[in-house]
Amino acid sequence: MMRGRSLGPRFRWLWSAYAVSAFGTWLGFGAFPMLAILVLHVGPVAVSALAAVGPAVGALVAVPLGPWVDRRRKRPVLMGMDLVRFAALSSVPAAYALGVLGFAQLLVVSVVVAAADITFTSAGGAYLKGLVPPEDLLVANGRFESTNWTATALGPPLGGAAFALLGPVTSVLANAVSFLLSALGIRAIGDGEPHPRATARLRVRDLADGWRFLLRHPVLRPLLGNVLLFNGLIMGTEPLLAVLMLNQLGFAPWQYGLAFAVPCLGGLAGSRLTPRLVGRFGRHPVLLTAGALRACWLLALAFLPDGPGGLAYVMVVEFGLIACCSVFNPVLATYRLEQLPADRIARTLSAWSVTTKAAIAALTAIWGLLAGFTGPRVAIGIAGVLVLVTPLLLPRHDRTPVAA
Repeated sequence: MMRGRSLGPRFRWLWSAYAVSAFGTWLGFGAFPMLAILVLHVGPVAVSALAAVGPAVGALVAVPLGPWVDRRRKRPVLMGMDLVRFAALSSVPAAYALGVLGFAQLLVVSVVVAAADITFTSAGGAYLKGLVPPEDLLVANGRFESTNWTATALGPPLGGAAFALLGPVTSVLANAVSFLLSALGIRAIGDGEPHPRATARLRVRDLADGWRFLLRHPVLRPLLGNVLLFNGLIMGTEPLLAVLMLNQLGFAPWQYGLAFAVPCLGGLAGSRLTPRLVGRFGRHPVLLTAGALRACWLLALAFLPDGPGGLAYVMVVEFGLIACCSVFNPVLATYRLEQLPADRIARTLSAWSVTTKAAIAALTAIWGLLAGFTGPRVAIGIAGVLVLVTPLLLPRHDRTPVAA
Protein backbone atom coordinates (compact mmCIF):
# COMPACT_ATOMS: atom_id res chain seq x y z
CA MET A 1 0.00 0.00 0.00
CA MET A 2 1.38 3.35 -0.99
CA ARG A 3 0.90 6.45 1.07
CA GLY A 4 0.00 8.54 -2.02
CA ARG A 5 -2.67 6.13 -3.21
CA SER A 6 -5.82 7.89 -4.41
CA LEU A 7 -9.07 6.77 -2.82
CA GLY A 8 -11.26 8.85 -5.09
CA PRO A 9 -13.02 12.23 -4.88
CA ARG A 10 -15.78 11.04 -2.53
CA PHE A 11 -13.23 9.96 0.07
CA ARG A 12 -11.34 13.24 -0.39
CA TRP A 13 -14.48 15.16 0.53
CA LEU A 14 -14.99 12.99 3.61
CA TRP A 15 -11.34 13.39 4.58
CA SER A 16 -11.53 17.16 4.09
CA ALA A 17 -14.64 17.32 6.27
CA TYR A 18 -12.88 15.29 8.96
CA ALA A 19 -9.78 17.50 8.78
CA VAL A 20 -11.78 20.72 9.19
CA SER A 21 -13.75 19.42 12.17
CA ALA A 22 -10.64 17.88 13.77
CA PHE A 23 -8.76 21.18 13.62
CA GLY A 24 -11.80 22.98 14.98
CA THR A 25 -12.14 20.53 17.83
CA TRP A 26 -8.51 20.89 18.87
CA LEU A 27 -8.65 24.67 18.49
CA GLY A 28 -11.44 24.55 21.05
CA PHE A 29 -9.68 22.06 23.31
CA GLY A 30 -9.77 23.30 26.89
CA ALA A 31 -12.01 26.25 26.01
CA PHE A 32 -14.87 25.21 28.31
CA PRO A 33 -12.68 24.80 31.43
CA MET A 34 -11.01 28.13 30.69
CA LEU A 35 -14.41 29.80 30.26
CA ALA A 36 -15.61 28.26 33.51
CA ILE A 37 -12.54 29.37 35.45
CA LEU A 38 -11.71 32.76 33.92
CA VAL A 39 -15.15 34.04 32.87
CA LEU A 40 -17.64 32.33 35.19
CA HIS A 41 -15.20 32.08 38.13
CA VAL A 42 -16.32 28.63 39.28
CA GLY A 43 -14.28 26.39 41.59
CA PRO A 44 -12.37 23.17 40.94
CA VAL A 45 -15.35 20.93 41.82
CA ALA A 46 -17.47 22.55 39.11
CA VAL A 47 -14.64 22.36 36.58
CA SER A 48 -14.16 18.67 37.31
CA ALA A 49 -17.90 18.13 36.94
CA LEU A 50 -17.81 19.88 33.57
CA ALA A 51 -14.99 17.59 32.43
CA ALA A 52 -16.62 14.36 33.64
CA VAL A 53 -20.39 14.73 33.89
CA GLY A 54 -20.97 16.24 30.44
CA PRO A 55 -19.25 13.46 28.46
CA ALA A 56 -20.64 10.76 30.78
CA VAL A 57 -24.25 11.90 30.39
CA GLY A 58 -23.65 12.43 26.68
CA ALA A 59 -22.53 8.82 26.41
CA LEU A 60 -25.76 7.67 28.07
CA VAL A 61 -27.81 9.83 25.72
CA ALA A 62 -26.01 8.23 22.76
CA VAL A 63 -26.91 4.65 23.79
CA PRO A 64 -30.23 4.45 21.90
CA LEU A 65 -28.81 6.32 18.91
CA GLY A 66 -26.54 3.42 17.81
CA PRO A 67 -29.32 1.03 16.70
CA TRP A 68 -31.27 4.03 15.40
CA VAL A 69 -28.36 4.92 13.11
CA ASP A 70 -28.15 1.34 11.80
CA ARG A 71 -31.66 1.77 10.37
CA ARG A 72 -30.82 4.93 8.45
CA ARG A 73 -28.56 6.13 5.70
CA LYS A 74 -25.35 7.31 7.28
CA ARG A 75 -24.58 10.43 5.24
CA PRO A 76 -27.66 12.37 6.45
CA VAL A 77 -26.88 11.29 10.02
CA LEU A 78 -23.32 12.62 9.68
CA MET A 79 -24.55 15.96 8.39
CA GLY A 80 -27.22 16.10 11.09
CA MET A 81 -24.73 15.49 13.91
CA ASP A 82 -22.43 18.18 12.48
CA LEU A 83 -25.32 20.65 12.45
CA VAL A 84 -26.33 19.70 16.00
CA ARG A 85 -22.78 20.40 17.19
CA PHE A 86 -22.68 23.67 15.24
CA ALA A 87 -25.94 24.85 16.83
CA ALA A 88 -24.97 23.78 20.36
CA LEU A 89 -21.52 25.36 20.27
CA SER A 90 -22.78 28.54 18.56
CA SER A 91 -25.08 29.14 21.52
CA VAL A 92 -22.04 29.76 23.75
CA PRO A 93 -20.62 32.86 21.97
CA ALA A 94 -24.17 34.08 21.43
CA ALA A 95 -24.95 33.84 25.15
CA TYR A 96 -21.60 35.45 26.01
CA ALA A 97 -22.31 38.38 23.70
CA LEU A 98 -25.70 38.86 25.38
CA GLY A 99 -24.18 38.60 28.85
CA VAL A 100 -26.24 35.55 29.85
CA LEU A 101 -23.67 32.76 29.63
CA GLY A 102 -23.86 30.44 32.64
CA PHE A 103 -22.30 27.25 33.90
CA ALA A 104 -25.49 25.25 33.29
CA GLN A 105 -25.35 26.14 29.60
CA LEU A 106 -21.76 24.90 29.32
CA LEU A 107 -22.83 21.64 30.97
CA VAL A 108 -25.80 21.13 28.61
CA VAL A 109 -23.71 21.96 25.55
CA SER A 110 -21.01 19.49 26.62
CA VAL A 111 -23.68 16.76 26.94
CA VAL A 112 -25.15 17.50 23.50
CA VAL A 113 -21.73 17.63 21.83
CA ALA A 114 -20.58 14.40 23.51
CA ALA A 115 -23.72 12.53 22.36
CA ALA A 116 -23.35 13.92 18.83
CA ASP A 117 -19.63 12.98 18.79
CA ILE A 118 -20.40 9.32 19.60
CA THR A 119 -23.24 9.16 17.07
CA PHE A 120 -21.10 10.77 14.36
CA THR A 121 -18.24 8.33 15.04
CA SER A 122 -20.50 5.27 14.86
CA ALA A 123 -22.19 6.46 11.66
CA GLY A 124 -18.83 7.50 10.19
CA GLY A 125 -17.36 4.03 10.60
CA ALA A 126 -20.32 2.45 8.83
CA TYR A 127 -20.21 5.07 6.08
CA LEU A 128 -16.47 4.65 5.51
CA LYS A 129 -16.84 0.88 5.15
CA GLY A 130 -19.32 1.43 2.31
CA LEU A 131 -17.37 4.27 0.73
CA VAL A 132 -13.96 2.66 0.13
CA PRO A 133 -13.01 -0.89 -0.92
CA PRO A 134 -11.98 -3.26 1.91
CA GLU A 135 -8.35 -3.24 0.78
CA ASP A 136 -8.24 0.55 1.20
CA LEU A 137 -9.66 0.75 4.72
CA LEU A 138 -6.22 0.78 6.35
CA VAL A 139 -5.00 3.59 4.09
CA ALA A 140 -8.15 5.60 4.83
CA ASN A 141 -7.90 5.09 8.59
CA GLY A 142 -4.19 5.95 8.48
CA ARG A 143 -5.00 9.27 6.82
CA PHE A 144 -7.60 10.08 9.45
CA GLU A 145 -5.07 9.21 12.16
CA SER A 146 -2.32 11.42 10.70
CA THR A 147 -4.80 14.29 10.33
CA ASN A 148 -5.87 13.91 13.95
CA TRP A 149 -2.30 14.05 15.26
CA THR A 150 -1.50 17.08 13.11
CA ALA A 151 -4.56 18.84 14.51
CA THR A 152 -3.58 17.78 18.03
CA ALA A 153 -0.15 19.34 17.62
CA LEU A 154 -1.33 22.64 16.12
CA GLY A 155 -4.81 23.20 17.54
CA PRO A 156 -4.35 23.72 21.32
CA PRO A 157 -1.51 26.29 21.05
CA LEU A 158 -3.44 28.26 18.42
CA GLY A 159 -6.65 27.96 20.44
CA GLY A 160 -4.91 29.19 23.56
CA ALA A 161 -3.48 32.15 21.65
CA ALA A 162 -6.91 32.95 20.21
CA PHE A 163 -8.40 32.82 23.71
CA ALA A 164 -5.82 35.29 25.00
CA LEU A 165 -5.65 37.66 22.01
CA LEU A 166 -9.12 37.59 20.43
CA GLY A 167 -11.44 36.88 23.32
CA PRO A 168 -12.62 33.95 25.45
CA VAL A 169 -15.19 32.53 23.02
CA THR A 170 -13.17 32.81 19.81
CA SER A 171 -11.99 29.19 19.81
CA VAL A 172 -15.51 27.95 20.62
CA LEU A 173 -16.88 29.89 17.65
CA ALA A 174 -14.14 28.49 15.40
CA ASN A 175 -15.00 24.99 16.57
CA ALA A 176 -18.69 25.59 15.81
CA VAL A 177 -17.94 26.87 12.31
CA SER A 178 -15.71 23.86 11.66
CA PHE A 179 -18.72 21.55 12.10
CA LEU A 180 -20.77 23.64 9.68
CA LEU A 181 -17.97 23.36 7.11
CA SER A 182 -17.74 19.62 7.80
CA ALA A 183 -21.47 19.24 7.07
CA LEU A 184 -21.01 21.09 3.78
CA GLY A 185 -18.07 18.85 2.87
CA ILE A 186 -20.06 15.69 3.56
CA ARG A 187 -22.95 17.10 1.51
CA ALA A 188 -20.52 17.61 -1.40
CA ILE A 189 -19.79 13.86 -1.45
CA GLY A 190 -23.11 13.41 -3.20
CA ASP A 191 -25.80 10.82 -2.75
CA GLY A 192 -25.71 7.23 -3.90
CA GLU A 193 -25.73 5.55 -0.50
CA PRO A 194 -28.24 2.69 -0.55
CA HIS A 195 -31.11 2.64 1.92
CA PRO A 196 -30.74 0.04 4.70
CA ARG A 197 -32.99 -2.94 4.44
CA ALA A 198 -36.38 -2.45 6.06
CA THR A 199 -36.32 -3.67 9.65
CA ALA A 200 -38.73 -3.88 12.52
CA ARG A 201 -39.23 -0.97 14.87
CA LEU A 202 -36.54 -0.23 17.39
CA ARG A 203 -36.86 -2.53 20.40
CA VAL A 204 -35.44 -2.17 23.90
CA ARG A 205 -33.26 -5.27 23.37
CA ASP A 206 -31.62 -3.56 20.38
CA LEU A 207 -30.00 -1.07 22.75
CA ALA A 208 -27.81 -3.82 24.22
CA ASP A 209 -27.19 -5.62 20.94
CA GLY A 210 -23.87 -3.88 20.34
CA TRP A 211 -22.55 -4.98 23.73
CA ARG A 212 -23.77 -8.55 23.21
CA PHE A 213 -21.98 -8.71 19.88
CA LEU A 214 -18.74 -7.37 21.37
CA LEU A 215 -18.79 -9.69 24.37
CA ARG A 216 -19.48 -12.78 22.26
CA HIS A 217 -16.87 -12.01 19.61
CA PRO A 218 -13.62 -13.93 20.19
CA VAL A 219 -11.42 -11.16 18.75
CA LEU A 220 -13.27 -7.94 19.56
CA ARG A 221 -13.86 -8.90 23.20
CA PRO A 222 -10.15 -8.97 24.18
CA LEU A 223 -9.48 -5.91 22.02
CA LEU A 224 -12.19 -3.98 23.87
CA GLY A 225 -10.70 -5.03 27.22
CA ASN A 226 -7.28 -3.89 26.06
CA VAL A 227 -8.55 -0.50 24.90
CA LEU A 228 -10.62 0.10 28.05
CA LEU A 229 -7.71 -0.51 30.40
CA PHE A 230 -5.06 1.21 28.29
CA ASN A 231 -7.07 4.34 27.44
CA GLY A 232 -8.47 4.60 30.95
CA LEU A 233 -5.03 4.46 32.57
CA ILE A 234 -3.42 6.84 30.07
CA MET A 235 -6.20 9.42 30.27
CA GLY A 236 -6.71 8.90 34.00
CA THR A 237 -3.12 9.93 34.71
CA GLU A 238 -3.14 12.97 32.43
CA PRO A 239 -4.43 15.37 35.14
CA LEU A 240 -1.89 13.92 37.59
CA LEU A 241 0.93 14.58 35.16
CA ALA A 242 -0.27 18.18 34.88
CA VAL A 243 -0.14 18.55 38.67
CA LEU A 244 3.30 16.93 38.80
CA MET A 245 4.76 19.14 36.08
CA LEU A 246 3.08 22.47 36.85
CA ASN A 247 2.90 22.38 40.65
CA GLN A 248 5.59 20.08 41.98
CA LEU A 249 8.31 20.37 39.34
CA GLY A 250 7.73 24.04 38.47
CA PHE A 251 7.33 23.80 34.70
CA ALA A 252 5.84 26.91 33.08
CA PRO A 253 2.48 26.54 31.26
CA TRP A 254 4.16 27.09 27.89
CA GLN A 255 6.61 24.29 28.67
CA TYR A 256 3.73 22.00 29.61
CA GLY A 257 1.99 22.76 26.31
CA LEU A 258 5.20 22.29 24.34
CA ALA A 259 5.84 18.95 26.05
CA PHE A 260 2.68 17.53 24.50
CA ALA A 261 2.53 19.44 21.20
CA VAL A 262 5.95 18.42 19.84
CA PRO A 263 5.51 14.64 20.46
CA CYS A 264 2.39 14.70 18.27
CA LEU A 265 4.83 14.66 15.35
CA GLY A 266 5.41 11.05 16.38
CA GLY A 267 1.73 10.43 15.73
CA LEU A 268 2.00 11.92 12.26
CA ALA A 269 5.07 9.79 11.45
CA GLY A 270 3.62 6.58 12.87
CA SER A 271 0.28 6.86 11.08
CA ARG A 272 1.99 7.48 7.75
CA LEU A 273 4.27 4.46 8.25
CA THR A 274 1.42 2.11 9.17
CA PRO A 275 0.46 0.93 5.65
CA ARG A 276 4.11 0.10 4.88
CA LEU A 277 4.53 -1.78 8.15
CA VAL A 278 1.38 -3.80 7.54
CA GLY A 279 2.39 -4.45 3.94
CA ARG A 280 5.75 -5.83 5.07
CA PHE A 281 4.93 -7.67 8.31
CA GLY A 282 1.18 -8.31 8.17
CA ARG A 283 -1.72 -6.71 9.98
CA HIS A 284 -1.94 -8.97 13.02
CA PRO A 285 1.81 -8.87 13.88
CA VAL A 286 1.74 -5.07 13.63
CA LEU A 287 -1.35 -4.95 15.86
CA LEU A 288 0.34 -7.10 18.51
CA THR A 289 3.70 -5.34 18.34
CA ALA A 290 2.37 -1.79 18.40
CA GLY A 291 -0.14 -2.75 21.10
CA ALA A 292 2.66 -4.13 23.28
CA LEU A 293 5.10 -1.28 22.66
CA ARG A 294 2.55 1.41 23.48
CA ALA A 295 2.26 -0.07 26.99
CA CYS A 296 5.94 0.45 27.79
CA TRP A 297 6.05 4.24 28.16
CA LEU A 298 3.71 5.36 30.94
CA LEU A 299 5.82 3.97 33.79
CA ALA A 300 8.75 6.18 32.71
CA LEU A 301 6.71 9.31 33.47
CA ALA A 302 6.74 8.41 37.18
CA PHE A 303 10.48 9.17 37.16
CA LEU A 304 10.18 12.53 35.42
CA PRO A 305 12.99 14.90 36.57
CA ASP A 306 12.74 18.68 36.79
CA GLY A 307 14.56 21.31 34.76
CA PRO A 308 15.38 21.41 31.04
CA GLY A 309 16.35 17.75 31.13
CA GLY A 310 12.88 16.93 32.41
CA LEU A 311 11.25 18.77 29.52
CA ALA A 312 13.32 16.79 27.01
CA TYR A 313 12.61 13.60 28.97
CA VAL A 314 8.82 13.97 28.82
CA MET A 315 8.98 14.86 25.12
CA VAL A 316 10.89 11.67 24.31
CA VAL A 317 8.55 9.51 26.37
CA GLU A 318 5.41 11.07 24.90
CA PHE A 319 6.87 10.86 21.38
CA GLY A 320 7.39 7.12 21.80
CA LEU A 321 3.94 6.60 23.31
CA ILE A 322 2.15 8.59 20.64
CA ALA A 323 4.11 7.00 17.77
CA CYS A 324 3.16 3.51 18.95
CA CYS A 325 -0.48 4.53 19.45
CA SER A 326 -0.63 6.07 15.98
CA VAL A 327 0.39 2.74 14.44
CA PHE A 328 -1.96 0.70 16.62
CA ASN A 329 -5.06 2.89 16.22
CA PRO A 330 -5.65 2.72 12.43
CA VAL A 331 -4.89 -1.02 12.40
CA LEU A 332 -7.39 -1.52 15.22
CA ALA A 333 -10.02 0.64 13.49
CA THR A 334 -9.63 -1.31 10.24
CA TYR A 335 -9.56 -4.69 11.99
CA ARG A 336 -12.68 -3.81 13.96
CA LEU A 337 -14.63 -2.64 10.90
CA GLU A 338 -13.79 -5.83 9.03
CA GLN A 339 -15.30 -7.93 11.83
CA LEU A 340 -18.63 -6.08 11.92
CA PRO A 341 -21.64 -7.05 9.80
CA ALA A 342 -23.18 -4.13 7.94
CA ASP A 343 -26.40 -4.13 9.95
CA ARG A 344 -24.58 -3.86 13.30
CA ILE A 345 -21.75 -1.41 12.64
CA ALA A 346 -23.28 1.74 14.12
CA ARG A 347 -24.73 0.16 17.24
CA THR A 348 -21.54 -1.80 17.94
CA LEU A 349 -19.26 1.20 17.43
CA SER A 350 -21.60 3.22 19.63
CA ALA A 351 -21.37 0.57 22.36
CA TRP A 352 -17.58 0.61 22.01
CA SER A 353 -17.42 4.42 22.33
CA VAL A 354 -19.83 4.60 25.26
CA THR A 355 -17.94 1.90 27.15
CA THR A 356 -14.58 3.52 26.47
CA LYS A 357 -15.74 6.94 27.67
CA ALA A 358 -17.28 5.41 30.80
CA ALA A 359 -14.02 3.56 31.58
CA ILE A 360 -11.97 6.74 31.13
CA ALA A 361 -14.30 8.68 33.44
CA ALA A 362 -14.20 5.96 36.10
CA LEU A 363 -10.43 5.47 36.06
CA THR A 364 -9.84 9.22 36.02
CA ALA A 365 -11.92 9.53 39.20
CA ILE A 366 -10.22 6.53 40.83
CA TRP A 367 -6.72 7.76 40.05
CA GLY A 368 -7.58 11.23 41.29
CA LEU A 369 -8.54 9.71 44.65
CA LEU A 370 -5.45 7.50 44.63
CA ALA A 371 -3.20 10.50 44.01
CA GLY A 372 -4.78 12.20 47.00
CA PHE A 373 -3.35 9.45 49.20
CA THR A 374 -0.09 8.63 47.43
CA GLY A 375 0.82 11.76 45.49
CA PRO A 376 0.76 12.08 41.68
CA ARG A 377 4.16 10.46 41.05
CA VAL A 378 3.30 7.22 42.88
CA ALA A 379 -0.17 7.09 41.31
CA ILE A 380 1.35 7.47 37.82
CA GLY A 381 3.81 4.69 38.67
CA ILE A 382 1.01 2.34 39.74
CA ALA A 383 -0.83 3.05 36.49
CA GLY A 384 2.40 2.46 34.57
CA VAL A 385 2.80 -0.97 36.14
CA LEU A 386 -0.83 -1.92 35.48
CA VAL A 387 -0.72 -0.81 31.86
CA LEU A 388 2.10 -3.32 31.28
CA VAL A 389 -0.48 -6.12 31.49
CA THR A 390 -2.60 -4.73 28.65
CA PRO A 391 -0.71 -6.65 25.91
CA LEU A 392 -2.05 -9.85 27.51
CA LEU A 393 -5.52 -8.73 26.42
CA LEU A 394 -4.58 -8.59 22.75
CA PRO A 395 -5.83 -11.50 20.60
CA ARG A 396 -3.04 -14.05 20.20
CA HIS A 397 -4.23 -15.37 16.83
CA ASP A 398 -6.03 -13.89 13.87
CA ARG A 399 -8.55 -16.72 13.61
CA THR A 400 -11.84 -14.94 13.10
CA PRO A 401 -13.24 -14.92 9.56
CA VAL A 402 -14.05 -11.54 8.10
CA ALA A 403 -17.71 -10.73 8.62
CA ALA A 404 -19.95 -10.19 5.65
